[in-house]
Amino acid sequence: MIMTNNAAAHALNVDVSEPIPAVDFNRRFSQRARAIESSAIREILKVTERPEVISFAGGLPSPLTFPVDVMRGALDRVLDKSGREALQYSTTEGYAPLREWIAARVGTPEAPVSPDEVLIVSGSQQGLDLLAKVLVDPGDTVLVETPTYLGALQSFSLFAPKYVSIASDDDGLLPDALTESMRGSKFLYCLPNFQNPTGRLLSEERRYRLAERARELDLLILEDDPYGALSYDGETPRSIRSLAPERTVYMGSFSKVLAPGLRLGYVIAPPALRGKLVQAKQATDLHTATLSQMAVYEVIKDGFLDSHIPTIRTLYRDQCAAMLAALGRHMPDGVRWNTPRGGMFLWAELPSGMNATAILARAIELNVAFVPGAPFYAANPVSESLRLAFVTVPPAQIEEGVKRLAGVIRASL
Repeated sequence: MIMTNNAAAHALNVDVSEPIPAVDFNRRFSQRARAIESSAIREILKVTERPEVISFAGGLPSPLTFPVDVMRGALDRVLDKSGREALQYSTTEGYAPLREWIAARVGTPEAPVSPDEVLIVSGSQQGLDLLAKVLVDPGDTVLVETPTYLGALQSFSLFAPKYVSIASDDDGLLPDALTESMRGSKFLYCLPNFQNPTGRLLSEERRYRLAERARELDLLILEDDPYGALSYDGETPRSIRSLAPERTVYMGSFSKVLAPGLRLGYVIAPPALRGKLVQAKQATDLHTATLSQMAVYEVIKDGFLDSHIPTIRTLYRDQCAAMLAALGRHMPDGVRWNTPRGGMFLWAELPSGMNATAILARAIELNVAFVPGAPFYAANPVSESLRLAFVTVPPAQIEEGVKRLAGVIRASL
């Protein structure tokens, strides 16, 4: 016999005349949990789910680039040949053939990579989380570009570092802004290639100087490179890791060159650090999904990316050109923007004193969205700044969206 809640309460001599209080989770949350804040981008994306909204907000790769049929074939082959292995637990370090492929792909004659330095992670965002867990104590100094990737700030902030923002310009961070006072910092986090949020590319000269300053100041560099393959002309300068392998942790991802739903990234770290990352990952998720790793390796092992990535570059180059042309036609005087050479983002600045968050509220009323730049700053946010993502919006909609946005800005001058 099944008793109702009231009958069960009476059977246990529980007084049901008063409502049973709910658990007070606010009292139970850890200090770390209390410090967590929602991503500004994720909150904006809730608005952009409406089909009528022209969204320049989400940092999402274009679904037109996802190789659905190729992935379907790879999954079928993996399940046919190695289905039981693909559906089983696996090693924390990652699928050995995939780690070997990554080592060969990323390594250079000057800075070879051993598969034993590679850790497969569940998206490079997990790599950031694991690095913060094993490197950062409360109050530690962490150096970041100005502005920088919001997701990195979210990961690092859980461990309560003290941020120091490094001055930057249109060519990326300024290595000579790294001063003697920064000696002993836990690390410098940077995205040298087509950075999120600005789309800027760190110049080759500055990469050499950055490697030199890292040695002079005993700095560790976290080089985050999810966009390096998306150069519109197919060329990027040498990685920082290739210039200072002993000073660099390198992160990469398959999200932008295959599909983000695979949740597959990697960290290349010196053995002592990789060992601690492995231990932290064991406590987090045991290992990255075996099926995803084996399927991705099946796709890429015979050179698929060498033919696939150029199609992504062409699409994104054309989308960027459409955005730049629309900005040139419609934006009022006083609005500035950069000209990316790759990637998915463009950075703009409004006339002095204008607030991009206030502009966003008015733009959404006209069904246009973007991301204000302020959340991308670790300190001293620039309220006039904004990020425009262009790769998921067709050219005709880019034109209309920029026209509407320009009208809002013009009306606010």
